[in-house]
This record gives sequence, structure tokens and C-alpha cells, in this order.
Amino acid sequence: MNDTPVTVLLALYRGEEFLQPQLDSIAAQEVGWRLVVSDDAPDAGAGLVQRFAAGHPGRVARRRGPGRGAAANFLSMLAALPEDPGFVALSDQDDVWLPGKLPRALAALHAAGEAPALYCSRATICDAGLRPLGLTAAVRHPPSFRHALVQNLVQGNTAVLNPAAAALTRQAAQGAGAGAEPGAVVMHDWWLYQLLTGAGGQVIWDPQPSLLYRQHGGNVVGANAGLRARLASAGRMLSGRHRGWSLATLHEMQRLRPLLTPEHRAVLDDFTALCGPGAGARLRALRRGGFHRRDAPSQLLLWLAAALGRV
Repeated sequence: MNDTPVTVLLALYRGEEFLQPQLDSIAAQEVGWRLVVSDDAPDAGAGLVQRFAAGHPGRVARRRGPGRGAAANFLSMLAALPEDPGFVALSDQDDVWLPGKLPRALAALHAAGEAPALYCSRATICDAGLRPLGLTAAVRHPPSFRHALVQNLVQGNTAVLNPAAAALTRQAAQGAGAGAEPGAVVMHDWWLYQLLTGAGGQVIWDPQPSLLYRQHGGNVVGANAGLRARLASAGRMLSGRHRGWSLATLHEMQRLRPLLTPEHRAVLDDFTALCGPGAGARLRALRRGGFHRRDAPSQLLLWLAAALGRV
């Protein structure tokens, strides 16, 4: 067993239907894991957690969540980490981690050194009965702040932070040294991607799936692969919904500006112009800032949305 301790943060909301297999897959990881469950709506899932805790004495802590959605729940757990947080993994309530998920992540993070680093991976998309349907989308470009401001790459249920990254996210989630507490964060994993890349940290994307990503009627965010996901993304961009996300991102990254590198503060200034008035100014900011999305069709959509003022 790898004796490196890992704190697993699990956000729970009425999750009794699929929770037990996820708990079992966490327990099967060959590392010194500790589980923190933040429960936004205590129900039958609370009993499952209590029984799981009884079977693993001293390794499970349960807290009441803020009750404001998954992003706020995860940020509250990140803010409550100890000053020396160690390695931290994020977990959803309805997936199943594959054997070796945490040891593989730790190996990649140890190889990255002591600077802030986040590991994430591909996932196997499954139906409610865990029958495989395919894989989440591949990553075609290296992770970067220029990409993070306009599209997410980090799938939160695969994310593992090294101690430096966990300390950074704790600071940002608390607001210490970065102004006020977090505002309206679109998605916690997208926020992590923006924060880590903006602060000069490393994001490691592993093409090998690390979990079974269960799709069912209660998913907060579904799989990002396939034609349906592409059409949904285009709809968000052209309808203006994505613009609301961009404005929330801009507000939050301005709050975190003291944590960004000088280079990335300049990129944030270009993003401010990209979200501002004037089609010509927006298109120049898009070119100057080097903002990019996953592939050519998605990038073309970004240019169109910039021209229309809907980024």
C-alpha cells in the first residue's frame, strides 16, 4: 500500500441511490485515505455514511454543507482544509473509482515536483447501471490559462491536488490574500483549472480513464462528449448563457488577481476586453490574448460569439 495520506472530499446531496459503490471504491484505493463528506441535504445517504464510518474508524468525517449547490459545497470543504492540507482528491457521489486511481494520480503528482499541480483524467461514461457508453472528450492542447478562461478541461470527479495546490485553493476559497470570499463560481472544477493555471501551477491530464462516470437523471453536469454535448455548447454560446458564465468568471478572477502571475494578469486584461463592448475591440482581444477552445469547430464558435458579444 502507498502510505501517502490523501484527503477525499465528497459533496453529497440526496445521493443514497448510488453512494455505496462509490464509498466502496474509495475504500479499495491502496493509499492512506481519509474521507470528508459534506452533506447538503441529509437523507438516507447520511445513514450510509454513518455505517461506512463505523466500518472505517477514524477515517471518515461528516459535516453539514452550505446548501447552495455543488460548487459552493466543494469550495466550503476546500476552505476548511487544514493549513498543511497534504494531498486532496475530489469525489462525486455517484461514480465508481477504478482500482489504482489514487496511486496513479500520486505518482504523476510526485513526478511534478513541489510546485502547485493538479491531476485529472479521462473517464469512462456509463449508464445508470454502469454499462460503458464511451469516453469523455480527449484533450488536444496543453492546459493553459488562455484556454481555462473560455472552456473547462478539468473533470472534478477525477481531480487530485498536490499539497501546494491544495494550500493555494484553500487560500483562494477562504479569500485570504485575494480580497473578498468567492462570488458566484460557475463550476468548482472550472474554478480550479482557472486558479491553478493562472497562478502558474501545472495541470496534468491523464488520457487513461480513472473512474466510471455514471450518467442518470440527477447529474449536475453530464458527460462532455458526443454530438449532443457539442450542440448544447453551441446553444449556450449563441443564446448568451455562456456570457453570463464569462462575466462570473471575470468577477472571480479579478478577485483572485493577486494570486495570478504577471503574465496571466495581462491575459486577464485581454479577457476583460473580450467580455466588453465593441465587436472590433472584442475580436482584437481574442487574437491578442490567444484564447482558444478544444478544437477547430469550437474555436470558430468562439470567434462568432465574440463578434456577437456573447462570449
